[in-house]
Amino acid sequence: MQAVKDKFQEMNALRKAKAEAKAEEKAEKEIAQARMEIAHEVRLAKEAEAAMDLHVSKAGERAEQEIGKHPNANATSNKNSSYKDTGM
Repeated sequence: MQAVKDKFQEMNALRKAKAEAKAEEKAEKEIAQARMEIAHEVRLAKEAEAAMDLHVSKAGERAEQEIGKHPNANATSNKNSSYKDTGM
């Protein structure tokens, strides 16, 4: 009778150990998946930042071209400024 009782205790201990190992493996897989998703988002952010920098650069070049086409426009726009700050 004691042998049967010991066998059941061993089976329960084995089942418990397997369940713990399976839970640990599942947690590790979830962590790995989260890391992959984070890496993906970081890559997308870097690509978006590079695209934004490119657009800013192009906008700057375009602004310089337009300013170069109208050199007198800057001088006259500053002369017409008659606004005085009264501090109110």
